[in-house]
Amino acid sequence: MTTRPHERAPGSSASASPGGAAGDTALIAARLDRIPPNRFHARLAGILGTGTFFDGFDAISIAVVLSAIVAYFDISIAQASFIISAGYLGQLIGALIIGALSERIGRRPAFVLCVITFGVLSLGAALSWSATSLLVFRLLQGMALGAEVPIAAVLMNEYLSSRKRGRIGLLYQSLFPWGLFFAPLTGFLLIETTGPESAWRYLFAIGALPAVVGIWAWFKLPESARWLAGKGRTIEADALVRQVEAAAARRGDDLDEPYVAAASLVGSRDFHPSEIFQGVYLRRTVMVWSAWFLASFINYGCAVWLPTLLIKLGGVSPSKSLFLTTAVCAISVVATLLGTLVIDRIGRKKLLIGSFATMMLGGLVGTLGVGVFSWSTLPVLVAAGAIIAIGAPLALGPLWIYTGELYPTRMRGWASSAASAMNRGASIVSPILMGAILTAGGGVSAVFSVLLVSAILGCVVLSWLGIETRNRALEDIAR
Repeated sequence: MTTRPHERAPGSSASASPGGAAGDTALIAARLDRIPPNRFHARLAGILGTGTFFDGFDAISIAVVLSAIVAYFDISIAQASFIISAGYLGQLIGALIIGALSERIGRRPAFVLCVITFGVLSLGAALSWSATSLLVFRLLQGMALGAEVPIAAVLMNEYLSSRKRGRIGLLYQSLFPWGLFFAPLTGFLLIETTGPESAWRYLFAIGALPAVVGIWAWFKLPESARWLAGKGRTIEADALVRQVEAAAARRGDDLDEPYVAAASLVGSRDFHPSEIFQGVYLRRTVMVWSAWFLASFINYGCAVWLPTLLIKLGGVSPSKSLFLTTAVCAISVVATLLGTLVIDRIGRKKLLIGSFATMMLGGLVGTLGVGVFSWSTLPVLVAAGAIIAIGAPLALGPLWIYTGELYPTRMRGWASSAASAMNRGASIVSPILMGAILTAGGGVSAVFSVLLVSAILGCVVLSWLGIETRNRALEDIAR
């Protein structure tokens, strides 16, 4: 049995949906869950993807021009590590504060606020007059970026159908490794054309582009229909779902009758931040926070320092370092695209365990290559970095999807932002720890042994606490 777009509105009778607020909210979710990806989703991804792309671009930009910043401001590696970590500290703070705010004011205004603020402060970072001013701008800029990325991921997830949520969600998240890829490539071109003294300013100035997208998003970005329904704004939610259904109708899709799971008929409750630590959500929170922290620790421990490691320990020139870093980042893009082919087949849990196992292999190569087998440092760095570049995006991309699936709509934005704060926390700790290891005279084996232990822990936590969510409605998972 099928139903055409516009045949039903919230509160109308459905085979499994009673009237009233709970039934209206459940029916909105059920209608969205049966709609395959179409032009509505593509437009949504086009707007939201700006933040995801610049998250990757910004994450590696500081690494690309780190040696130039160190020379320009005449600071030490240890001081530089604090500039790196300042941006991630800002992201942690922003994720917690604005992530909670998004549950009150909505996904759309929170996203717009973040991207405009991020863009303006990126321009400020480009105009920094001292190492201290750069640190402050990176800290403030990070607050906007840290909140924007999880909010965008949640908004995207809340419009995707159950069957395609993994594949399309991961395809959308592939914009992060694309950002990783273009940052060193852009940095290389800027260094060649403007010189290292000015290249870092131009690279940061490119980060101002999201401000323009934020203005566009204010007029074009839709609010989450699920969030609107949960707030009792069912007329607005229905209008948005009709747009998605209309796009499906224009493409010739034949939509099934919306099925409302019994679990989703429970009346909605108010948002309480502490709920992520209660009941079934406590186990999920421990699991996903651990996965976020460990995957991010490995990713940023390798990616942020790889260009500098290639120069300091590998003995290559800055231009060759950027070329090799770009090649490694290209591997991340390919890995993510391959992940889209299997995430809905093998499931989130197996893919995440496989990603940590891959990073564990990279850690082994880096740990044993030089210290035990006495291989040449440069090939070991490239090989270990490339293997981790395969595993890291296969953890970080699916984790955005997986985290949003584990919690109900009333706290999905907050839960995703809080989990991503673990990402940011690891991003703070990892550069400082790696910088301390290098400052103390530690080499390749010392750096990668820490990453190896983290990967092992990730495999253990996911194997023990992980649950499978593929091909399940969001309302069915997050009971």
